[in-house]
Order: sequence, then structure tokens, then C-alpha cells
Amino acid sequence: MACSYRNTSDRMVILRCIGPEQFFLERVVFPFELLSFQCPPSSVVKIWTHGLGGPELVETVNSGDLINDPPSLPAQPAQFEALPWATAS
Repeated sequence: MACSYRNTSDRMVILRCIGPEQFFLERVVFPFELLSFQCPPSSVVKIWTHGLGGPELVETVNSGDLINDPPSLPAQPAQFEALPWATAS
């Protein structure tokens, strides 16, 4: 399943995704970066950072909470007006 995680902190974090059948994914996610990834259903995502005492677990999330939603389309297409200097005379 397609998932994404945005690092909203001002520190680099390490995302570790562990799933069934020995699935494992580990990526560094920089501050404010969006990471998109694929993982099996029922995977668990753990976000780690480094503190003064060593690695620190910041949060644990089920992969189902990180599923990418399809982009929503606008109700009506945008209307554009021709700029006066862009029209042919």
C-alpha cells in the first residue's frame, strides 16, 4: 500500500517500517521533507531521532494511518482570462 510521512520537526529523523514476511524499510527523513513509500498492510512505522543519550523513539504509527489519499480534484475547472498583452491583434 502507498503511504507517506511528513517530518514536521526541525530535526532529521529515521523512519523504520517493519511488516510481515520480513519486510523492513529504513530511511532518513530531513526536516519538513515528505517521504512516500510502499509497504504491506499491517506494517508498523517507528520514527526515531538522536538525543543526548542516544537513539530516542519519537512515535509509533500503524501504516494504515499513513495511507496516501488520492488527490482531490476541484469541483469546477479553473477559469483563466487572457492577459491583454497575450492576445493576438
